[in-house]
Amino acid sequence: MAMTMAMAGVSTYVPTGLAKPLRSPSTSKSTLSSTFNLPHCKSRTVCSASEGGQEEKNKNKKSNAFANISTALALAAVMSAAPVAVPSEAHADVSGLTPCKDSKAFAKREKQSLKKLENSLKPYAPDSAPALAIKASIEKTKKRFDNYGKAGLLCGTDGLPHLVVDGDQAHWGEFILPGVGFLYIAGWIGWVGRSYLIAVRPEKKPTQKEIIIDVPIASRVLWRGIIWPLHALNAVRSGTLVEDDANITVSPR
Repeated sequence: MAMTMAMAGVSTYVPTGLAKPLRSPSTSKSTLSSTFNLPHCKSRTVCSASEGGQEEKNKNKKSNAFANISTALALAAVMSAAPVAVPSEAHADVSGLTPCKDSKAFAKREKQSLKKLENSLKPYAPDSAPALAIKASIEKTKKRFDNYGKAGLLCGTDGLPHLVVDGDQAHWGEFILPGVGFLYIAGWIGWVGRSYLIAVRPEKKPTQKEIIIDVPIASRVLWRGIIWPLHALNAVRSGTLVEDDANITVSPR
């Protein structure tokens, strides 16, 4: 069939057999699915799959973080359990310093020290108490200088041993071990004193307990303070290490 339109004296011929009605979206969707055998997927299933994948990723991240923390703790434990290395033989690896056992100034200082002690020994009888004390000092002096030479210490031009604290592993035994020991003992003393003051706080006269030490309480907190680093860590986590500002007495200004 054909349609003829007249507009402003001009006739137009429009064929009508070339156009077809469009199908509805639902009809085309069902036809496409039936043609290619596509499964009917719901949006809810897709959302569930994405949420499951996100949860799986979060679990993987947590497991990886836990593995990294475990590895770091294991490495720290191994490093802390390793003995501090003390060099058996010193090397002149620091400018201006030489091994004490090869230092002429160190040997000269040893001779001077021994000579001074031997001269002070002459006025006394061989079996007298002062002579025996001086002889003991001579033996201690010889042993001290011998240990300095065997320990691998480095001496300067003054003949005295110098400690190297630049982080070189060959000199860790000169500073790391004494430093860690000092920090541990100082922290032990401070933590025991703190624990004692906390223990006597509920007493009727806590100030009197500070003047006259309560030996049973002091002995108890003394042995508990051996593991003071763990107690300090627990106090930090619980928030009891530092007193609140509201409980601190401030003098008027």
